[in-house]
Amino acid sequence: MKFQKNYLISGEIICSTGLHIGGSKDSIEIGGSDNVIIRDPVTRLPYIPGSSIKGKMRALLELALDRVTNGGPCKCGKCEVCRVFGSAADNISVSGPTRIIVRDSFPTEETLKMWDESSDVVEGAELKYENSLDRITSRANPRNQERVPRGSKFEFEIIVSEYEGDSDNLGVVLEGLRLLEDSYLGGSGTRGYGKVEFRDITITERPAEYYRGEAGENTLGNFEALADIQLSEE
Repeated sequence: MKFQKNYLISGEIICSTGLHIGGSKDSIEIGGSDNVIIRDPVTRLPYIPGSSIKGKMRALLELALDRVTNGGPCKCGKCEVCRVFGSAADNISVSGPTRIIVRDSFPTEETLKMWDESSDVVEGAELKYENSLDRITSRANPRNQERVPRGSKFEFEIIVSEYEGDSDNLGVVLEGLRLLEDSYLGGSGTRGYGKVEFRDITITERPAEYYRGEAGENTLGNFEALADIQLSEE
């Protein structure tokens, strides 16, 4: 297979509602939460794992393109979803390497300042209090869980590769991002959590010659929102 180019998609993820991507905790402090979010082990601040974004995009695309098989992910190794996102390692029909890389997303400087100035935010998280109700006894079971607060922003970067014979890998990824905006990221999405928007998007094309020092990169556009992106067919 001959490598043709990479597309770099970068911008910001804006949390339109509170975001909960679960983490683990060895112990629970008094007054703390037993439903914690994932954090950077060095800074102790929240981040969005690339695996969370990539996994949700793939699941939504498989549903939208009718690629769900036996209730699970597609493993055909031939469709556009398998081509872009990869397939089972033992599937010999897979056409080359995975075409997408999704980086972990970390909070912007603006967001770090917002968190620091809010008395309700501790280490980048708020505590959301809820009740689960036993429908038989009507007994309430109070609980809380950590959320990244509404309005938080994270920087994101996605790399989409194109090889000889590929068809519109970039378009597949953009469709996945649009589907994600109309769904949710993380947990408890059906109860209002996890609505995100992708904003201030830049798409840069880097051909194979760029990496050999024989050509420059080409900015395809700077876009305020995903809805603004219209790609011309090659």
